[in-house]
Amino acid sequence: MSQIPDNTPIIIGVGQVSERISDDNYAALSPMDLAGNALSEAIEDSGSNVATSIDTIAAIRQFEISSQVAVAPFGKSNNPPRSIARRVGANPKRAILEITGGQGPQKLVGELAQNIADGKSDMAAIVGSEAISTMLTHLKSGDKPDLQKPDWNEEVDGDLEDRGYGLEGQFDSALLKNGFTGPVTGYALFDNARRHKLGISVSDYQEQIGALFAPFTNVAASNPHSASPKSLSIDTIATMSDKNRMISHPYLRHMVSRDQVNQGAAIILSSVDKARELGIAQDKWVYIHGVTCAKEASIMERSDLSSCASAVNVVQEALNIAGQGVDDDTPLAMRDMCYLDLYSCFSFPVFTMMEAFNLSHDDKRGLTLTGGLPFFGGAGNNYSSHAIVEAVLRVRRDPKAFALVGANGGAMSKYACGIYSTRPTPWDIARYNLMPDTQGSFEVAAEYDGEAIVESFTIAPNKKGAVASIIARTTDDQRVAAMVNQDDAATMQRLSDDDAIGRNVTISHQGKGVHHFRLHRDAEINSA
Repeated sequence: MSQIPDNTPIIIGVGQVSERISDDNYAALSPMDLAGNALSEAIEDSGSNVATSIDTIAAIRQFEISSQVAVAPFGKSNNPPRSIARRVGANPKRAILEITGGQGPQKLVGELAQNIADGKSDMAAIVGSEAISTMLTHLKSGDKPDLQKPDWNEEVDGDLEDRGYGLEGQFDSALLKNGFTGPVTGYALFDNARRHKLGISVSDYQEQIGALFAPFTNVAASNPHSASPKSLSIDTIATMSDKNRMISHPYLRHMVSRDQVNQGAAIILSSVDKARELGIAQDKWVYIHGVTCAKEASIMERSDLSSCASAVNVVQEALNIAGQGVDDDTPLAMRDMCYLDLYSCFSFPVFTMMEAFNLSHDDKRGLTLTGGLPFFGGAGNNYSSHAIVEAVLRVRRDPKAFALVGANGGAMSKYACGIYSTRPTPWDIARYNLMPDTQGSFEVAAEYDGEAIVESFTIAPNKKGAVASIIARTTDDQRVAAMVNQDDAATMQRLSDDDAIGRNVTISHQGKGVHHFRLHRDAEINSA
């Protein structure tokens, strides 16, 4: 241990907090209060009052400040990292507001660890929170929190490194113009494409999702921070009911990320030298063996809607950096990972990793440390902070073990991976790898009239009935997005009754990038 270089970055403290509306001690905490409490827990976990030694705080964007159109109905902080800092008595030299995306916490671990290794920082914290459940409760009741208190709406002096939203190229405008409403419909496209590739029915695929997520619910049921701490059976997850309605074909309610949460989490990193100076016990030290991240092409430009090679490459590279990769032609395997948390906003990201790394839904290690986003909760961008907290706690209790955390942003748009252990490892190689962005494989047809072949589809119920949308391949091998004309009941019925993927459709441009498609009764099945 004494041979570990002074500039080696380590995690010395972690913390997480939560509250549910039904809790006896429910306090309706604001996002900044939840985040401050989480950082306070992380400081306490370190075993030393390290608040005044934190020179960098990076805040994860809460849901209400994650896009240009997002609204914070009860106000917001003008400087989240400094709002959080003042709650614990910290005054960092550097305050960062990270871009939007669930990859953020995991990516920041690598970035801030590299800063420590380079001598640019001695101690840094990553903090995030969501109070969506409380916010929605206030909105529904008509009550408002006391806006005179510096809880929801506050201004704090000090510099801020605001990195912007970072949403460029994440979601194609062609999709938004043709009925796609965001990540849930994007992931539905991916899972439908994967289902078709496997050649199985919708009900059988939903059964597979149920088998995947039922063990997650058991983990959530035992996690005191879970938004939904109860076990669910495969049938309950996979069967439509009043409490498990269709969200976006093929997803039912229990299959999608839970947005109504009140949760916060924090991670404190330090150099070995600073940890020794402050007397941080070595049984608190967790080493970062590898962090990788990359950005995928937009949905419409991707080479394959049924898989995501860039995310797999990110995980494989993290394993390689940590010395856990496979060096020959044998199937990829997370062979020495004792603890896994695979990002689970929907089933597709988990299935992607399962296929690539030869994992099964009943892997004895489990595929989640928290209970997963649909059950533990995973609104906004901060879920993987909780996963990292759990990973740190696991490896502390199990010395020499390895934990792997996968973190995902957008619609499989940005992926990050981190590997943790109490096994000492110096930062003697590039353990943080910001990998090249994946380039697109297809051009997008902004205006198209003619025949095309459906690559994937989804149907999303709404107050007016439903919106059915497709991605299709044109005769000149471009991609086009289209939706059903609301008056075309025949196409909507055929789409609902049958698997449209691989079938011919007629597409007509309606102006301004909006396309309608018509699925014929005798539509020929082709190879997309």
